[in-house]
Amino acid sequence: MRGYFGIGVEGISKSMNLGSLWRTAHAFGAAFVFTIGANYERAQGERADTSKSSGQVPLYEFAGLDSFRLPRGCSLVGIEILESAAELPSFPHPRQAAYVLGPERGGLSPELLARCAQVVKIPTKFSVNLALAGAIVMYDRLLCLGRFAERPLVAGQAAAPLPEPVFGPPIRRRKAAAAS
Repeated sequence: MRGYFGIGVEGISKSMNLGSLWRTAHAFGAAFVFTIGANYERAQGERADTSKSSGQVPLYEFAGLDSFRLPRGCSLVGIEILESAAELPSFPHPRQAAYVLGPERGGLSPELLARCAQVVKIPTKFSVNLALAGAIVMYDRLLCLGRFAERPLVAGQAAAPLPEPVFGPPIRRRKAAAAS
């Protein structure tokens, strides 16, 4: 899969939620995890992380929005239940993205929402656990940007094999003439 992604939270207070999100991010191949204005105990969160993600996926901790930074070209995507948000099943994931969730008992701050290039919502009847919401978004990204065979139309039918990639002829580039 081309591109990269990171996932983070604003104002998280439950350490086990961060540990679960970090572990799931590691499983789905996240490039990084981040927190903004968080208040949690890292050691307690690591109890939810049996894969020892802290040695595999970097965690960036930002005290607030003033210090929050993303790599150049990385789109910030808010995950929030808003009327104006795009529904996740119809959302085209950016190749370089950082997904951000709000605190357990609230939503993303208006200041952070203003920084988001896009906002998506998971089409559920009510909000789900923070770590679960992050897992759903990462799974959707994998389905959309990964290379998988089409699903069969009928239950129980085997999936068609994934076609071999087709490559075009080599691209030859001329070297610039050396200045004399």
